[in-house]
Amino acid sequence: MDITNDIKYVGVNDREIDLFEGMYTVPNGMAYNSYVILDEKIAVMDTVDRHFGSEWLANVKSVLGEKQPDYLVVQHMEPDHSANIKNFTECYKSAKIVASAKAFVMMKQFFGDDFADRQVVVGEGDTLSLGKHVLNFVTAPMVHWPEVIMTYDSTEKVLFSADAFGKFGALDCDEDWACEARRYYFGIVGKYGAQVQALLKKASALDIQKILPLHGPMLLEDLGYYLNLYNTWSSYGVESEGVCIMYTSVYGHTKAAAEMLAEKLEKAGCPKVAITDLARDDMAEAVEDAFRYGKMVLATTTYNGDVFPFMRDFIERLTERNYQNRFIGIIENGSWAPNAAKVIKKLFENSKNITFANTVVTIKSALNAESQAQTDELLKELL
Repeated sequence: MDITNDIKYVGVNDREIDLFEGMYTVPNGMAYNSYVILDEKIAVMDTVDRHFGSEWLANVKSVLGEKQPDYLVVQHMEPDHSANIKNFTECYKSAKIVASAKAFVMMKQFFGDDFADRQVVVGEGDTLSLGKHVLNFVTAPMVHWPEVIMTYDSTEKVLFSADAFGKFGALDCDEDWACEARRYYFGIVGKYGAQVQALLKKASALDIQKILPLHGPMLLEDLGYYLNLYNTWSSYGVESEGVCIMYTSVYGHTKAAAEMLAEKLEKAGCPKVAITDLARDDMAEAVEDAFRYGKMVLATTTYNGDVFPFMRDFIERLTERNYQNRFIGIIENGSWAPNAAKVIKKLFENSKNITFANTVVTIKSALNAESQAQTDELLKELL
C-alpha cells in the first residue's frame, strides 16, 4: 500500500487474535502497522507481533527488493510492535536501530541484547536526515509506555504516532472509527490524559497532514475530527449528551429499576440512554460509555456488605483511569441492610469533580411506591 510516493505500508492484519492484551475482545481482529520510508537512506518504522514475523519481513522485502534498509525506527517497545527487532537485525545486518534510551533498556530485557554496536539514541528535538526526508523525534512518555517516541516527517508532514490514534480492528474490516478507537483509548490510554494533553500541545506546533498510527487505519484527511476527539477524551470532557445506566442484578429487581429509569429518561426526551448489564455485557464498552457521557447511574445490590462484584470491578476500572468531571446517580438494593450507596461514594472519594445526585433510590427487595417516587426525583436531577 502506498501512503505517499516514498512512504509504503508493510504492516499485517491479525484475524487470529481473540483477546488483545489478554483482556479486550477484538471480534474484527487487529492491525499491526509498519511503514517504510524510501529515500537516499531507508527507514523501516517499527515491526509487528511475533506471530507475523515472516509475513512482515516478506512485506518489507517486497518494497525494498535488493535494497538494504539503513535504519529501523522503534517507537514503542510493546511486543505487538517490537517482537521482530531481533529477526530484523539478523536479516539486515548493517541496519542501525533508532530508539529512545529507555527503549534500548527494554530491548535488553526482552531479547538479552541492547544492540550496542547498532544504537542510534534519540530524544526530544533530535533529527535524522534520510536525504530529502527529515525525521523529527517527539518524546511521548506514558502514551502509554515510558519509552515512547513519535516521529514527524517534516518533508511529507506525516506524524508516525505510535499507539496514539489507534483503534481495535484489522484494516480489512468496515466499521466506524470512533467506537473502537474510543474503546481502545479508554481501555489502554485512558489513565494518561495529562500526558496525552502534553503530546497534543506538541502536535499543535507541527503542520500535520497525515497521521500514521501503529494500530488501525491511516488518518489521511479530516484530521481535526480525530484531534478534537483526542482532546475531549484526554481532558476528560463530555463527548455526547446523554445518560448511561450501569446495573448488576441478582433476581431481576434492580434490573427492573434500571430499565424503568431508562424508559422514563427516553420518554422525557433525554438525547441518549445507554443501559448496560455489567455481568453480561462487554466491560470495556461499559467503561467507554462511562467516559463518553456526562451523566451515569449506578444500580446495584448490596453484596456481603459491599457492592456486587461486577459493580466494584467496573468502578475500579473507572477510578484507575482517572474518571472525573461527571454526575452520578445511585440506585441501591438491599433486603435488610442496603449499603451500596455508601460504598460507591467511598470508591470515588479520590476522584476529581464527581457530583452525586441528591436523591439516592433505595430499594428493599423490590420496587414499591416509595422507591418509584425516589426514581422520579432522580429523573429530575438527570434531565
